[in-house]
This record gives sequence, C-alpha cells and structure tokens, in this order.
Amino acid sequence: MSQDEQSTKPHRGVDGFSDDDSDYLLPEQAASEETVTRTKKRSRRAFAIMAGLLGLVLLVIAGFVVSYLKAANDALNDMHREQMLPQTTRPTSPKTTTNDPLNMLIMGSDSRGSDQGRSDVLIMVHIPTDRKQIYLISLPRDTWVNVPGHGEAKINAAYAWGGMPLTIETVEDLTGSYIEHAAIINFEGFVGAINAIGGIDVYNSTPSQTNNYTFPEGTIHLDGEAALVFTRERYDLPNGDLDRARRQRDVVIAVVKKMLTPEVLADPSKFSSVLTTLAPYFTVDEGFTSKEITKLALSMRITGGDALRSLQAPLAGFATSDDGQSIDLIDEPTMKELNEALQNDTMDAYWQAHRNDPPVRDR
Repeated sequence: MSQDEQSTKPHRGVDGFSDDDSDYLLPEQAASEETVTRTKKRSRRAFAIMAGLLGLVLLVIAGFVVSYLKAANDALNDMHREQMLPQTTRPTSPKTTTNDPLNMLIMGSDSRGSDQGRSDVLIMVHIPTDRKQIYLISLPRDTWVNVPGHGEAKINAAYAWGGMPLTIETVEDLTGSYIEHAAIINFEGFVGAINAIGGIDVYNSTPSQTNNYTFPEGTIHLDGEAALVFTRERYDLPNGDLDRARRQRDVVIAVVKKMLTPEVLADPSKFSSVLTTLAPYFTVDEGFTSKEITKLALSMRITGGDALRSLQAPLAGFATSDDGQSIDLIDEPTMKELNEALQNDTMDAYWQAHRNDPPVRDR
C-alpha cells in the first residue's frame, strides 16, 4: 500500500458537520439554531481553528461552544513566540489579504540541550483561497535540496546550520512559494495532550513492532506514549522515513478528528486540559499573534474531516551523495507540478492527480 493509499478510503465524517452553518452546533444545541447569531457561529469556527493550532497548528476544522473562549484565548497567549522568519530577500511577495492562499511550515526537531539539532519532522501546510481544504505536505528529512548559502545537502541540515529562518528559505527555494508563518513543536507535548483526549484511532497500513509495542495492520488505538513511538519508528518500515512521515501526518489528522468529537467538545474540563497541556510545547513566529490566528480562523470554510489532505513531496528514488550520505532524490517534473499548484492556487487538481502516487517513482 502506498503512503497515501489510505486517503482514498472513505473518511468518517465528523458527526453533525455539513455545509449548513447550523450543523456546527452540538446536537443539544440544534433545536435552538434559529436563536444563534451569525457572529456566534463564526466564533465557534474561530475557536476550532485556534484549537487546531494547539492540536497541531491550524488543523481543527469545526466549531466549539462560546464558553470555550477564555480557555482558547489563554492558551494562545501562553504560546512561545520568537523571530523565526528569514530577514533576507525572499522569492515571492508576502500575501496581502486574508483570502490569499497561505503556507505554514511545521517542524519538530531532535534538538537536545544547547544542541541546535536537525529537523526530525517537516510539514508544509497549504490553505487555498477558498479555505475549504488544508493540505499537509511532508518534506522527507533526507531530501537532497539546495540549502541557500551552503549548496546541496539534506533538507534537515538547514535547521542545524541556520535554525528556522534557513529552513524556511530552503523550503521557499524548493517550492517557489512564500511561507507566511512557522511553528516548532516539541512532540513530547503530544503524549500528555493525546492522553488528555483519551487517545486516538489511526489506520495503520504497515504492521511493525518496536520498543515493546506492536502495531498491527488496520485501525489501532494509541495513547500518548504509543503515538510517540508510532510516529518515531522508521527502521521497521519498508519505506523507512517516508513511511514514518506518513504516520506523522496520520496522527495529526487523528488528533484533529478526536478534538472534534462530542466526547471532547462537550467537556470544557477536558478541552481546557488539552489546550493547557499543548501550549508550552509550541513556538510560533512573532507575527502569528492571537489576532492573526483569529483572523485566519474566521476565514476558514471547512466542513468535514475529509478536507484534511495528506501528501508527500514527490521523490524519484534513492541515492548516495558524494560524501557517502543516503539521500532522497526529488522527482523534478512532478515537483514542478506541485510548485505550480501551490503558486497558482490549483492544489485540488494536483491532489486529484497525485493522491495515490507511490512513495518513490523509481525503486
């Protein structure tokens, strides 16, 4: 099974969500739909996206009741913010309106102590103009790219050499697309967060066993500790880091879907626990203020879990660099298609054409 084959399976929709604004209400609220103002409905969507930032950055896709406002705002304000965007000349102009396509870069690093580390997880998040989908595009850590100022290297070396600013420059050089915002995640925080929501259900296409954990093929239930092991494993997987990246995207989507269940939404204590658990483990760029997050949230028009779309940057095969490193080679023609789709706001067409592509073109 290819790394995204499972995305062709029917997604279970989020209970109670459709194109009708009234369906953003919890069941017990539906009867009083006519008394709910448009402002409150839009606010519930806003809180959903804010929680998504804390649940894995802009990925919760439905509404919460108004009583969650304080918890959401407090959590957003408690997040770490620092200078993360490049200060150098960049390939394209920043977006100027709320409804332009938007790109974010999400990274988890393997840094320890004062060591800068390398980017262990690198996902580009693309939100199109119509705000109806969110695309998660994995950039495998061994992808051989041009790192500005350093020449050819693995993409994860950019973080070791220049932190998030150089990583963003590298991704912009690769995709030709402007990165508006960035977030660095300490995945240890997800142990507590996933436990706080009672675990998650993930479809596992590749059985594996590691660290005394067995992950059979099929739908599996993971607590926080198991999810961390599940997303870090690569040696027992046929496509190594590529399969690991797929698992990471699957866990992102599973966390979002669980955040949308009545079990979490209807329990203010549980919801607040998730937010306060996650907040200390996020660092976002200085420009991604609570006000900016809210503005983006209000523009979203997502109506179900199948709007979360998982992809991998296209690869042509594997090779060895001149200095002996094992590397992943970009599929240049398909990468050009992806770049054009990102730049021209035509990601749906790219998704339809490449959603079932194998991990690599040439094995």
